[in-house]
Amino acid sequence: MPFTRAAPWLAGMGRITPGADVLAGLTLWGVLVPEALAYAGMAGMPASAGLYTLLASLPLYFLFGGSPVLVCAATSVESIMMAAAVAPLAGGDAARYLTLMALLVATTGIVFLAGGLLRLGRATSFLSKPVMTGFTCGLAIYIAADQLHKLVGLPHGHGDTLRQIAQLVTGIGRSNPATACVGVASLALLFVLERLAPRVPAGLCVLALGLLASKAFALGETHGVAVVQNVRAGLPALALPHGGMADVRAVFPAALGLALVAFSQALGAVRSYAPRFGVRAEPDRELRALGLANLGSALLGGLLAGGSMSSTAVNVAAGARSRVATLVTTVLVVLTLTFFTPVFRGLPEAVLGAVVMHAVVRLFNLSELRRFSRINPVEFALAMLALAGVVLLDILPGLVLAVAASLTRLLMVASDVNLTVMGELAGCGPFWVDTAQHPEAMEVPGVRVLRMDGALFFANAEKFRAAVLSLAGQAPVPGAVAIQLRANGRLCITAADMLRTLARELADHGVRLAFIEPAPATLRMLRQNGVLELVGEKRVYPSIERAVADLHSPIR
Repeated sequence: MPFTRAAPWLAGMGRITPGADVLAGLTLWGVLVPEALAYAGMAGMPASAGLYTLLASLPLYFLFGGSPVLVCAATSVESIMMAAAVAPLAGGDAARYLTLMALLVATTGIVFLAGGLLRLGRATSFLSKPVMTGFTCGLAIYIAADQLHKLVGLPHGHGDTLRQIAQLVTGIGRSNPATACVGVASLALLFVLERLAPRVPAGLCVLALGLLASKAFALGETHGVAVVQNVRAGLPALALPHGGMADVRAVFPAALGLALVAFSQALGAVRSYAPRFGVRAEPDRELRALGLANLGSALLGGLLAGGSMSSTAVNVAAGARSRVATLVTTVLVVLTLTFFTPVFRGLPEAVLGAVVMHAVVRLFNLSELRRFSRINPVEFALAMLALAGVVLLDILPGLVLAVAASLTRLLMVASDVNLTVMGELAGCGPFWVDTAQHPEAMEVPGVRVLRMDGALFFANAEKFRAAVLSLAGQAPVPGAVAIQLRANGRLCITAADMLRTLARELADHGVRLAFIEPAPATLRMLRQNGVLELVGEKRVYPSIERAVADLHSPIR
């Protein structure tokens, strides 16, 4: 505890276990290096950009992150989203493409950082789990269609996802046999190693075998297999992203979308492992850490970094107990850039395609979709809508559709009105319960006590008014209606205006309105909006018992 006070960044570090953390760091390096090379290709960036991302994101998250085991690195989802956003803006200009990529990473980092500084962490979950799952499954199909051409040695397809798949099917006879053999064999080996030797870094093994095969059989020179050219050696120089405000405005919508998706994934991973390691997820801290990690990545010419669920799972499975594991990986990445980048020359692109395809399989969570269909058909439909949006419309329009679906669902749920008629259980003293669940509970003559479960706001104000009037008119008609507003933190103006109207309507029918246990902010709004002027200051009660005792009168 004294250490965390002296150095707040140590909070959430985890229990440092040198042996376990070093081994986990080695394992993580074996997983992240092939993925970094593959994701750089997905994003249309030089292979070294993936390694530069690790060089920035891992140590910066080590310093500022809140999870002991989260791996902050490039992911397939963000990489393909970056490419989809920047390619149309660059118009085939390679230099402009690199400029816009750097600006996109930097802008997304600023969005993260601003969200963390403004404490927006708890207000950024605009994608429900079913919708996020559907969106991710749609991205998996999108990425698979994008990578299959590389896997079998066909030119990249054009048009939407379905059109690319159709082009792949019709052109499969023109594929490069050597490329297809390398790609399919690499993919099969990845799955075999994952099943039979889960602790072995399958990606690194396949990468090594692909390099050996390429050099042994001269796959690039003799058989026309597309291979990685030179991977830039040495550590990158710091460079500020350049471009005008017009470029920033052009990438800003994509930055917002990337920040939303990346943060949703990162926070999900943090929350998944927080209980196991005895830490608490702090959304604002995670936003700030992701912001700094991506600003660092932009300065080094890297990709967007997010919280990788799959790499985090590898980290935990390898025995990581603290963020020291990712620090070990950082040291190994530095050594890789300094000494080993020439080794990657000649690596078949199909091997990297296989690495991506292997990762994509985990993204397509069919079991979750089936579960949604069984539990809640409405949420399953929203998940499928998000999936279809990505496949049929493209990534960013699909993301907009996914957010709209989540917000629609939120409003549907939030606008429901759940009013409970409360009654007293005989022989239990002042014990008030839901009369629908406890038919033996009795209402006090002359007083109808209603409990509002959930928030009262503009979306459900009129439904609430209609429900109260209906319950107030049911026999035996009460002389007073007392509404418990304990669950409502504050009132919006629309809801307060509705309560003023409701008070007048009830009074016209000879029914008094009272409030029970309103929150201080709610009470203040009732007073400011003139509601208490109508019902009377004395009609606010601290408990149901006090309200019933004061309002009790014979039922009319």
